[in-house]
Amino acid sequence: MPWSGFHTKMIAALGCAWILDGLEITVASSVTSVLTRSETLGLSSSEAGLIATVYLIGQVTGALFFGRMADRFGRRKLFLLTFGVYLFGSGLTALTYGQGPGWDAYLYLTRFIAGTGIGGEYAAINSAIQEMMPARFRGRVDLLVNGTYWAGAMVGTVAELMILSTFDESVAWRIGFLLGPVLGFSVLFVRRHLPESPRWLIMNGREAEAEAAIARIESAVRGHGKKLPPVDEKDAIEITESEHATYVTLLRVLFKEYPKRAVLASTLMITQSFLYNAIFFTYTLVLTKFYGVSDKDAPMYLLAFAAGNLAGPIILGPLFDIVGRRWLIAGTYLFSGCALAVTATLFVTDVLTATTQTIAWCVIFFFASAGASSGYLTAGEIFPLEVRGKAIALFFAIGQCAGATGPYFYGWLIGDGTERGRLYIGFLMGAVIMVVGGLAETFLGVDAERKSLESVAKPLSVVRTSVGAARRRTVKKLKKPGDDLIQPGGDGAVGKSGDDPDQPGDEPRADTPAV
Repeated sequence: MPWSGFHTKMIAALGCAWILDGLEITVASSVTSVLTRSETLGLSSSEAGLIATVYLIGQVTGALFFGRMADRFGRRKLFLLTFGVYLFGSGLTALTYGQGPGWDAYLYLTRFIAGTGIGGEYAAINSAIQEMMPARFRGRVDLLVNGTYWAGAMVGTVAELMILSTFDESVAWRIGFLLGPVLGFSVLFVRRHLPESPRWLIMNGREAEAEAAIARIESAVRGHGKKLPPVDEKDAIEITESEHATYVTLLRVLFKEYPKRAVLASTLMITQSFLYNAIFFTYTLVLTKFYGVSDKDAPMYLLAFAAGNLAGPIILGPLFDIVGRRWLIAGTYLFSGCALAVTATLFVTDVLTATTQTIAWCVIFFFASAGASSGYLTAGEIFPLEVRGKAIALFFAIGQCAGATGPYFYGWLIGDGTERGRLYIGFLMGAVIMVVGGLAETFLGVDAERKSLESVAKPLSVVRTSVGAARRRTVKKLKKPGDDLIQPGGDGAVGKSGDDPDQPGDEPRADTPAV
């Protein structure tokens, strides 16, 4: 299907979730030190650090819970619900007014709620985007949407610097947590007008609604003066209304039908999540402890780092559809891993400055960001329709759990900033981990570029895959014992299963259901 304004509107309405996620995490990181002061919430350093951990736990919980609901109740209902949950939770955080165990529990609860909303967005939105984008644009769109996390990080950094310098600290941190809800509230009204995924509607036996959704999309295409190409008969498939799949169904699909794809998706998600969490959340510590950058100036380096991460998916994204998934994903992982090893050597020999270290990381993560975003693309498009939401949720949760160990481990390696050798080993570990991800894609990758989702992974409820296949299926069902033999008393004709079923004498029996 050609591109139209409908697809652009959908990206704008759904893609904002990652912008808000990046903004949310950046703001939370920026105000951590502020919340330890007596005039704000008076948290200890460990209590303030726990805010990010609780938010992460919320993301994992939300992804698993809402991922199943996205397959059960539909993509549209879920990307409305999960966004509302995020807005509600983040808004409540700003209403933390007191100190003490009760208010601390309230603070953590609201961060958990906000995290569940964003975690649910990953499953619902990736499913919707992959199912409703034209096949030849699916890769670049998914990378672009996931990569906008870094646009949110940039907005959050700039906004928090301005807010902290303009308002009193007791008010500034509250405004920071209200940024997401204020910016995102209007998006709910835009999302209300988006249709449900036609693929999901068909799977659930709602053909009339699916036809209406398709007609709406096609009308938007024609409205832009573009012609709809005819659909080849060989691409037609028929599915039956399926029972609602559970996580048990997903595990059966992963371990029985697609074990190699399960290994691939988990490897990509674990490797990119570990590296990103390890580097990003300790970025400021490296600058301040090894290069003497002040706390005030550190966010400016973060802006450059975020810009490199944002540029990668935007510039490299089209190549994932043109050159192909396997070589682009493998190439970005392998290059970033090898480049990190080179940078680690320069770091341990103390030949880098804060500026050259940041430039090196910008180059590395220009490629790593595109590879990391492709992990979500892979987890969604290589598994069947009925379990797509749960598959994205499961591999997201696996990646986040593995990635959560990175910041603590690298923080321990950094220590007081006097031993470069320990962090050098950590950088080499990160490099090896990314190389492992690249090798996994090289040998296990699926060439899904410019292909329909059904040709990449057939739905579990598929009945037949083409008109020719349907005809052969019908002949086989109608075949009677002795059809392959010369009929006695006949004219010597031979009846075989490959004969034309429309020939006289091959009419269906009255008790045989039509296919």
